[in-house]
Amino acid sequence: MEALMGKETFLLHGKVKQYEWEGVGSLSLKSFYSGQALYRVGTGAHLVNDGCYLLLNHDQPYALSVASERPIESFCIFFARGVAEDVVRSLIIPDERLLDGPDSAASPVQFFERTYPHDRLVSPLLFRLRAASRKQPLEPVWLQEQLHHLVEPLLQVHKQTWREVEQLPAMKRSTREELYRRLLLARDYAAALFAAPLTLAELAQVACLSQNHFLRTFQAAFHQTPHQYLTARRLEAAQNLLRYTDRSVTEICFDVGFVSLGSFSSLFRQKVGLSPETYRRQNQRHIGVKKGDFQEAAEHWWWHTFHMDELERTS
Repeated sequence: MEALMGKETFLLHGKVKQYEWEGVGSLSLKSFYSGQALYRVGTGAHLVNDGCYLLLNHDQPYALSVASERPIESFCIFFARGVAEDVVRSLIIPDERLLDGPDSAASPVQFFERTYPHDRLVSPLLFRLRAASRKQPLEPVWLQEQLHHLVEPLLQVHKQTWREVEQLPAMKRSTREELYRRLLLARDYAAALFAAPLTLAELAQVACLSQNHFLRTFQAAFHQTPHQYLTARRLEAAQNLLRYTDRSVTEICFDVGFVSLGSFSSLFRQKVGLSPETYRRQNQRHIGVKKGDFQEAAEHWWWHTFHMDELERTS
């Protein structure tokens, strides 16, 4: 794989229980299913699971770790150097100029390195490729076409992300961009390690900012404080565990990082509108899947949302 990094556009699709890798990669999109993988990038951490995908740029050193009791599915796409720039060039340069200079240079594309929740732009193409890869070997030209098509929605998502950048209270565009990248690093770190007893000082250190500067700019960028973000991630994880596992409410409370069962139950009722026990009872009955089957239910929901559930069932 290392020999291909940056030279060719390709995908890796397989299942693994235990895996460790460290090195320098090419522009890539990482996705995992029926489990999760932890990426370490500098001082940051990114947790990739069924709910999101991760983008990393060319020449980014990182470490990957997978540790699971059952096989989890990895579907990762690696783009050759110049592919994203070629797509940008074809979108913004008039056809007559492209005819005169088809190989003209383009500015390097630098995506915001972060986990992105599955969406209606990138995810449908990603899921379609994954399903096709499951069924049979992919014809090279068709695969290259699909991967080129995937870059355009990735650029759209990148453009949407800039809207958050513009909200930051810095005068220079370059300063806002750098600040936002640091805040993203801390936010993904919090999302990856939400169950740990994180502190404001630790998150600020990941972002290489003072605590007050971090707190102020995090709230400006994401419209919530770091504590509010952590609480939301913990409650989200608790809801998933209540829906799809047999773990007790007490176990779930501590699994997701709360330190008091009473405060967890009170906060859960306040934010969700139901007690944890009532939420579990109503949602398990409504969804109608066996307990502990979170990943299959999550995948079915996404494919149904994008009107591709029949493809998932036959792949």
